[in-house]
Amino acid sequence: MALRNIRKYGDEILRKKSRKVDKIDDRIITLLDDMQETMYDSDGVGLAAPQVGILKRMIVIDVGDGIIRLINPSIMSYDGNQVDEEGCLSIPGESKEVNRPYKVKVKALNEDGEDIIIEAEGLLARALCHEIDHLDGILFIDKAVDKNEK
Repeated sequence: MALRNIRKYGDEILRKKSRKVDKIDDRIITLLDDMQETMYDSDGVGLAAPQVGILKRMIVIDVGDGIIRLINPSIMSYDGNQVDEEGCLSIPGESKEVNRPYKVKVKALNEDGEDIIIEAEGLLARALCHEIDHLDGILFIDKAVDKNEK
């Protein structure tokens, strides 16, 4: 495993749409390992491949319940809403309130290429939405709510 450089706000790669992973091989597993190590080293709860300069649809998340490593994640359904502060490893020192679904259902592949479905709520739902947004070039500041809009 190796630490990767986290791309910062202003880097054009953060605004690009990531490509689907067609084949899970040793390079993909190594990238997931590196992303996981980089996220933990940076005290983050999630990291998407574009944040380390790779335009692949891959994310890692740990909200305190253990690591989740997803390939080609997509949101199938969502329900409710929650407004809370968010930050991002690519925008250090910045936090804003963002309205996210309270519950989400996400489908993805695990690293063995198996289809999985994750049903999440609260912080995990927020983290999944935040990281999946990265895969489409969307940053949390794009979705920040005005304090008067709550």
